[in-house]
Amino acid sequence: MEFSEGVELAGKVIDTAGVAVLVIGAVVAAIRAAQGARTHQPDVYRRFRQQLGRSILLGLELLVAADIIRTVAVTPTLASVLVLSLIVAIRTFLSFSLELEITGRWPWQKTPVGSEPSEG
Repeated sequence: MEFSEGVELAGKVIDTAGVAVLVIGAVVAAIRAAQGARTHQPDVYRRFRQQLGRSILLGLELLVAADIIRTVAVTPTLASVLVLSLIVAIRTFLSFSLELEITGRWPWQKTPVGSEPSEG
């Protein structure tokens, strides 16, 4: 097996893992939400969104890692690097947005938006 074939295979494996994380994460979040709704647990929808958001974040990280591996190691052309840059920029925006949805704060903030740190 040549180097480029090995790198392409690694990219495909990581792509598959990313898709699996997205699908399994969505299914697990839906099952937990259904169980929570059946037992009338509070904040089922909020917890569902948080679990789904975490799955999406992890899946996106894996998909971008696969894109980086393939772009840098297999086809390092200007066009592929520009496409990768766009993908990473979109992923970064999505990650920040999902982080805000999940935790209620931007990644660089220590306290949730709208709440004051407690003194004492």
